Amino acid sequence: MTVKRLPVLFLPDVVLLPGMVVPIELDEGAQAAVDAAQASSTGDAELLVAPRLEDRYASYGVVATVEKVGRFRGGAPAAVLRTAGRAQIGSGVTGPGAALWVEAEPVDEAAPSERARELAADYKKLVVTVLQRREAWQIVDTVSAIEDPSALADTAGWASYLSVDRKRQLLETPDVEERLTLLIEWTRDHLAESEVNEKISEDVRESMEKSQREFLLRQQLAAIRKELGEGEPDGSDDYRARVEGADLPEHVREAALREVDKLERSSDQNPEAGWIRTWLDTVLELPWGTTTADSTDLDAARAVLDTDHHGLDEVKDRIVEYLAVRARRAERNLEVIGGRGSGAVILLAGPPGVGKTSLGESVARTLGRKFVRVALGGVRDEAEIRGHRRTYVGALPGRIVRAIKEAGSMNPVVLLDEVDKVGSDFRGDPSAALLEVLDPAQNHTFRDHYLELDLDLSDVLFIATANVLETIPPALLDRMELVSIDGYTEDDKVAIARDFLVPRQLERAAVTAEEITVTEDALRELASNYTREAGVRSLERLLAKAFRKASLKELPLTIDVEDLKELIGRPRFTPESHERTSVPGVASGLAVTGMGGDVLYIEASSLPGDQQGLTLTGQLGDVMKESAQIALSYVRSHAAELGVPEGALDRPIHVHVPAGAVPKDGPSAG
Repeated sequence: MTVKRLPVLFLPDVVLLPGMVVPIELDEGAQAAVDAAQASSTGDAELLVAPRLEDRYASYGVVATVEKVGRFRGGAPAAVLRTAGRAQIGSGVTGPGAALWVEAEPVDEAAPSERARELAADYKKLVVTVLQRREAWQIVDTVSAIEDPSALADTAGWASYLSVDRKRQLLETPDVEERLTLLIEWTRDHLAESEVNEKISEDVRESMEKSQREFLLRQQLAAIRKELGEGEPDGSDDYRARVEGADLPEHVREAALREVDKLERSSDQNPEAGWIRTWLDTVLELPWGTTTADSTDLDAARAVLDTDHHGLDEVKDRIVEYLAVRARRAERNLEVIGGRGSGAVILLAGPPGVGKTSLGESVARTLGRKFVRVALGGVRDEAEIRGHRRTYVGALPGRIVRAIKEAGSMNPVVLLDEVDKVGSDFRGDPSAALLEVLDPAQNHTFRDHYLELDLDLSDVLFIATANVLETIPPALLDRMELVSIDGYTEDDKVAIARDFLVPRQLERAAVTAEEITVTEDALRELASNYTREAGVRSLERLLAKAFRKASLKELPLTIDVEDLKELIGRPRFTPESHERTSVPGVASGLAVTGMGGDVLYIEASSLPGDQQGLTLTGQLGDVMKESAQIALSYVRSHAAELGVPEGALDRPIHVHVPAGAVPKDGPSAG
């Protein structure tokens, strides 16, 4: 085709393709180009329109005809341009007026190939789909009537979803097959993106419609209840606000909101509404995520333990070790151990009165944690530990959940007192429920029957107490770290009385240490001859009695050994081991009991007669009876070595263990 000399109009942010009719606003440069086109000697008012680029001149443009010149409604000068075919921009030339003139070589359009027609058919389907989604039905008819593949491809100049860069790429691509291939790819991407956006918009719209519908229904429900005189269920709106505003774990919040929905749908006459409110109150009162900071001062911790209790070094060392590990992890910026397998469960086993229960309070003060005591003595119902199902009237959570609620934090010290006194009956076995509570591998997801929510007990320090280990199920005993507390020696009792019991009982008797003084000999006499126990409870009661009697006398007063008989009576126990064992046929033995222990005196007598035999009395168990038989058999088999006269064991022998009303037996009774 013949090269034309045309004024050029560069348009910013706009790309025109062949076959378009568009109005443009005329700035100074555009006005010069339009004026030059209208003043052209050819009289056809043609000019070349090309996109304005920042770094170079465009290589392609479109030949356009000035259809009309006028003004926009706002008064700005404007012109209507009709674009024809593509043209390749050549070098600049001179021309009349202030416009820039260039050589433009029109691009020849080849006859469409069969491949081009197939691509055009595919593209037409995509364009029709886009237009149908926009409900542009008139344009659908216009596009459907286009048969020329090149003209169909150039309709992309009207596509708002194509960027300026992509339209410029189409302008600079004379090959119709290549243009259609690009357009098919871009249009498919646009349709896929539109589907996603429409789905998101639809979801948002449905969510908003659902919220509006629920609001409308609630308003109607409130109006209906008002007409019926029922009124709104008390606090349902308040519960929703409390749940949404509370700092709850996500799974707890979801469960609570489901219950709030049920509450809002229920009426006042429905008894379930009261159960739901009680459940919601319980959930909201639990200290989800609330913990107290552990004390990391090991010296201060040891000082607190030593101040409250005498001895018990093994327990104190275990608590200080626990603190030391947590302090070391904090110093090294390591995450504090939590979750599966991180719980601490300690079992304090020992006789009564040695300070097991009070030690739990001292441990809590040492750690800087809250303290809760759970008495398990006589508990026979599994629901006491794990809670009742909500279907039961008067259902409540179990003692573990109530202890967490009472403590107000998720890491208290929980004392499980008298764990060896737990029983079982037709209502279940509480010790089996304790297996989950006291297992560090499971209690991070403890599930109470009432709450039906996972509760993390891994940060709780459990301290259990027991007098005897034989009554604790082996599976439960295996889950706890055993710390045995032996009974106090006489020296320990004197030290405890001097440092702890005497000051406490003086305060309760409203006297001072200057008014009543107790000598150490008197304390030792009380410990040895007035009490015979592993702990110090009886010793404290006797001190209280002595101080009450002494407060009736003239003060100040010093209590010595001679004053004890007048204040609290005669000694109850006297040393008798020497007198008892000095008699032939009497031997001493030790008995271990839940109260600590005792001394047994075994009495043996040889009876007249010529028939061998062994008689056992004193309510002995099978193990002790077998032990006596074994002892006699051993003596008979080693009679010569032991110096037993010949024939001495051929007579009947009677073995008696005094305190015949008390049954005696045990696994170590031999």
